Amino acid sequence: MRETVRGLLELTRPGNAVASGVLTFVGAFVAGIAGSDAGLLLSTSPELRATAAVLATVLAVGGGNAINDYFDRDIDRINAPDRPIPRGAVAPGGALAFSLALFALAVALALLLPLLAIGIALVNLLALVAYTELFKGLPGVGNLVVASLGGSTFLFGGAAVSGDLSTAGVLFALAALSTFAREVVKDVEDVAGDREEGLNTLPIAVGEHRALVVAAAALALAVLASPLPYLAGTFGVAYLVLVLPADAVMCYAAYESFGDATAGQSRLKYGMFLATASFVVGRAAVVL
Repeated sequence: MRETVRGLLELTRPGNAVASGVLTFVGAFVAGIAGSDAGLLLSTSPELRATAAVLATVLAVGGGNAINDYFDRDIDRINAPDRPIPRGAVAPGGALAFSLALFALAVALALLLPLLAIGIALVNLLALVAYTELFKGLPGVGNLVVASLGGSTFLFGGAAVSGDLSTAGVLFALAALSTFAREVVKDVEDVAGDREEGLNTLPIAVGEHRALVVAAAALALAVLASPLPYLAGTFGVAYLVLVLPADAVMCYAAYESFGDATAGQSRLKYGMFLATASFVVGRAAVVL
């Protein structure tokens, strides 16, 4: 029983799920955790709407990770044999039921939010469920779906508390571009298992080097666009103090990926976390 509980928790990739919840909070914080009272039960409390959005995100991402492992159970025997299903900690049917329960809880929380947030949540839930079966094996398309899902956490948090998504939209674009780059690098890392499974990912379709060039180009766009929130006056100078080192880390990660995709995608993740911190600090500098 202990191993099963541990396996179910691992299915959610809790670090990833919580990180997504943090991004939703950032979206709400940047939007001011204030604004439209167009919600339902939580309409009078922006703070509670933000909390509901964060919890819904954590649950939905956890459910998406679990259902992804359910569909990927065969390929994981090659790429990730230590994951809960391949190692026998969780039965495939148990993983599917667990993911559906998490999705149900996420939907229940999302229904307490304004209509715009509900729309974003429903689109994301459909994309999460359809990702593995419909999009993952299409060159670049699966990466774009994951990138959109990652960036949309900012939109979801902003929509939960405000009808104005202009600032959250910029963060969505920056996050989506960097997430796309990291997903392509991860595909380079997983080429052997993906080829064995018959998936046609971008590195398999165009070659590993060309795929890494595409990832580097997407990341370059994100880096070039990163000063925009400061130039627009949305974030203070403290934002630049943090985002410029984050840009440097991510640029080095892109370079490193050409020699070691595993190290590159790991370093890219740290750069993305630092960039997220810059959003919070930059907004706080303006508010305070």
